[in-house]
Amino acid sequence: MSELIRADVPILSEKIVERRQFLKGMASLGLLVTAAPALTVSGWASGVPTLEKKLSFYNTHTGESLKNCLFWADGELNTQAMAELKYHFRDHRTNQEHDLDPDLMHLIHAIQNKIDSIQPIHLISGYRSPKTNAQLRSANCGVAKNSQHLCGKAADIMIPGRTMKQIQQAAKSLKAGGVGRYSRFVHVDTGHVRYWGPA
Repeated sequence: MSELIRADVPILSEKIVERRQFLKGMASLGLLVTAAPALTVSGWASGVPTLEKKLSFYNTHTGESLKNCLFWADGELNTQAMAELKYHFRDHRTNQEHDLDPDLMHLIHAIQNKIDSIQPIHLISGYRSPKTNAQLRSANCGVAKNSQHLCGKAADIMIPGRTMKQIQQAAKSLKAGGVGRYSRFVHVDTGHVRYWGPA
């Protein structure tokens, strides 16, 4: 009886099928919805899991562009792409880099999908060094002492063709961290869920 079951029903084990092959097989059968938690970070990428995630950025301070940066593929982070993003998100005042929270990239990708935009995201501020943060605080710019920018967990962004309110609402709907709306950009981070600025 057990031999008949084994012959009729394929048994998947780590020894026979690697995780990646299994997920690809499930995707081809349209059964990947059950594997969704393994392909999303923090569970706020809604709908069918995306096997590839790309982002394009324009840094408003350096004038540099980063196009179609594939940071997520086959359920894994692309470390080379994350290194490119790390450089693009560097503190433009001190030229210092800092590791980025991968969830921040997933969050920005989810926001862009929510507002149905393919435009490059304008990056106003990514990583912020302690020196820059202190300078901005002394200039009374409304900067938090323990800003998420210091940890590589925040970005100030705007998206051409979309209002700050649209970006804010998309970010808030994800309930994935902090969202602050300003006149020329929206702050998003992967810290505690909290909101500020105009509703």
